[in-house]
Amino acid sequence: MISASATAYVTITLIFVLFRASRRGKSIRHLRGPARFPSLLGHDFQLNLEEDVGDLEFEWYAEYGPTWRIQGSFGADYLMTADPRALSHIYNNNYLKKTSQNHVAYIISGPGIVWAQGERHLRQRKIMNPAFTASHIRSFLPLFRRITAKLVEKWRAELSTTPEAHVQVNNWISRATLDIIGRAAFDFDYGSLDELNATSLAKAYHGVFKDAEFRTGAASMLFRETWDYIPDSILKLLQYLPVDPFKRLLSLRRLYAEYGQRILQEKLPEVNADDQTRSKDFMSILIKANASSDAKGRLDDEELMAEMFTLTLAGHETSAGTFSFLLYELARHPEYQSRMRQEIREARARLRERGGADFTTEDLDKMPLCLNAIKETLRYHPIVSNLPRVATKDDVIPLSYPIVAETGEKVTEIPISKGQVIITSIAVYNRLTEVWGEDASVWNPDRFTRPEIANQLTIGPFANVMTFTAGLRGCVGWRFAVIEMQALLAGLVESFEFKLPEGADPSDDPKRSEVQRVPSGPSMLPLLRGKPELGPYLRLRISPAEPA
Repeated sequence: MISASATAYVTITLIFVLFRASRRGKSIRHLRGPARFPSLLGHDFQLNLEEDVGDLEFEWYAEYGPTWRIQGSFGADYLMTADPRALSHIYNNNYLKKTSQNHVAYIISGPGIVWAQGERHLRQRKIMNPAFTASHIRSFLPLFRRITAKLVEKWRAELSTTPEAHVQVNNWISRATLDIIGRAAFDFDYGSLDELNATSLAKAYHGVFKDAEFRTGAASMLFRETWDYIPDSILKLLQYLPVDPFKRLLSLRRLYAEYGQRILQEKLPEVNADDQTRSKDFMSILIKANASSDAKGRLDDEELMAEMFTLTLAGHETSAGTFSFLLYELARHPEYQSRMRQEIREARARLRERGGADFTTEDLDKMPLCLNAIKETLRYHPIVSNLPRVATKDDVIPLSYPIVAETGEKVTEIPISKGQVIITSIAVYNRLTEVWGEDASVWNPDRFTRPEIANQLTIGPFANVMTFTAGLRGCVGWRFAVIEMQALLAGLVESFEFKLPEGADPSDDPKRSEVQRVPSGPSMLPLLRGKPELGPYLRLRISPAEPA
């Protein structure tokens, strides 16, 4: 039961919000959008309940164009856009994260780079950038190949007594990427693939995004929306609430803290003993940076642990999700899978001719079918479907594609006021027909061979997709993720054939697929349609690849 004080708090907050809304400057009410929704949560509640990610956004895009107005919480008007120039403007200028959304990042991982804003984010990013240079990331390729080879052996063992096996690929790939990030980030062996079953840490991470934000109830969503008006000092106490998801997330952070302390105890003496240590892992670089006499070049203890947690979570769960969808699409498109396998085998033959031991990054980059499949999966299955941003000052947002206002007027730019919330739709941008062609709603890696695809306004850091976001807050680890997927793809597709489960529908209609792409906050998860209680779930049939 809600206490009288809590009721009074919510009432006062609502009055304050409505007062602020009434005094807002430049209005976007003239823009077209879906009819207002009779709820304090507005269309946010509908988006939270989408059967598949993008259902509503794709419908709105088809009706209103790449930019439209929706109803946000407490009756506020939100701008929603997938327009290339608008996105470029927002992500390359000082638009901040919405507090109610961003504080979830704090609860999950602490005061790390995902949560930090403004000068604090710039400081953390500057400290972390040396660990993510192109040359440094390329040096991890032997590690990627080694973990891939271990996964190949595990799957071959599964097939030792049967010509075909059903495999829950998202779990296996998650275990592999956890071992990869453990070694790359901390030179630490999580041993996830070596265990008969997943380790305690892998089990704790499994489904964390689903547990945190899947199908959040109306009362919980309303509670979160009030966070925009609560001081940080009070918000930080929410992580100790003895109810889920707060209890679940705090338990995960405490479990990880045990691993984190073990890692630091091993790394600190090693790095301090030799200032010239050649350790390549990310943590060694951060520890050495912390020896700087300049306070701006250091992370405090809480930030350091938060970066460790962030690297572990973001460095394996998001990559595993994307790569699992890639294998799923190859199972749906056996002809393309066969072409890729032939490309890998031809590259292997060239490697043997020159006396090489294994693929280099240059070899991987010369496999366009494989690289285009990665690009297309990042486009078609973005792990983050939309992100809110808040204007820090009055501004004018430019548009690549004009829209039509309620009055019939043509709109080429949108004046907004300080505090305006903009929902940037990554899912819709990644399927804009204006950018990706008339077949944008289907998975087709060959689109990246078309000259017109390369002649678009560049936004994202890789393949012009928004999956790694863009600009000042673009994903610092995007190169790591791409090369990791290249190595995994070459090793697994060369060794195995991937098929859909018996009876699965291979059509492009997502509603006929057993794989449900559900929204969980801003993230997207694969579930077995109709069985969310199983958690993240994507199964395929695997068999040894036919000899060349």
